[in-house]
Amino acid sequence: MGAVQGAKVIVTGAGGGIGAALARRFAAEGARVVVNDLDADRAKSVAGEIGGIAVPGDASGIVDEARDALGGTADVYCANAGVAFGGGDAAEPLDEKAWTLSWDVNVMAHVRAAHALLPDWLERGSGRFVSTVSAAGLLTMIGAAPYSVTKHGAYAFAEWLSLTYRHRGIKVHAICPQGVRTDMLDATGTAGDLVLKPTAIEPRAVADALFQGIAEDRFLILPHPEVAGYYQARAADPDRWLTNMNHLQQKWEAAE
Repeated sequence: MGAVQGAKVIVTGAGGGIGAALARRFAAEGARVVVNDLDADRAKSVAGEIGGIAVPGDASGIVDEARDALGGTADVYCANAGVAFGGGDAAEPLDEKAWTLSWDVNVMAHVRAAHALLPDWLERGSGRFVSTVSAAGLLTMIGAAPYSVTKHGAYAFAEWLSLTYRHRGIKVHAICPQGVRTDMLDATGTAGDLVLKPTAIEPRAVADALFQGIAEDRFLILPHPEVAGYYQARAADPDRWLTNMNHLQQKWEAAE
């Protein structure tokens, strides 16, 4: 694909799952890829597989090191690292650590990366920011308040980046899948079993959807096409949508 052939790409959270699939696909398309992950061994394993460069560490602070590893510039940044915490009852004791970490990884890491990347991108009039959000960022997810709320924030930030800078050459893509067969899906418990696993897809299908979206120059990437209908229904009749989601909540509670 011409859009990424020879590009310098950074993928966070790329030691497995969606991130590893993105790193593999970019490398297969001729890009030079930095593989970031908190787990250094996993980052090195994927980087070795694709001929990339491992830059382990917290995704919030690796832009400078990753750019240096790529020769001083980056063309594409995939903000893929994320965390998922449950918390389905607001009456339960508040786990502020879970909320703080969710905001930091799922939202602020994207903000920090954009802050570091934009000056160079705006100066040269090009750059591509890929945000791995979730269908939860368009809709919501039962049993996971910190995840749902921060994924809405991640989607809103990607939207803001796109509407603010698209006339200056900055491309932004928000990937919003439902269930994907990763370690994160396995950790969602009975809520994930009910809502996500029946239609779960492989990580490589998410990478395929992104590259189709890049080819078509689309902001919103929906690896599960049915999410578009859910999103439209939510906007058209919020009360009906909330009632239906509450029925799902009750079904989950009955199964617990």
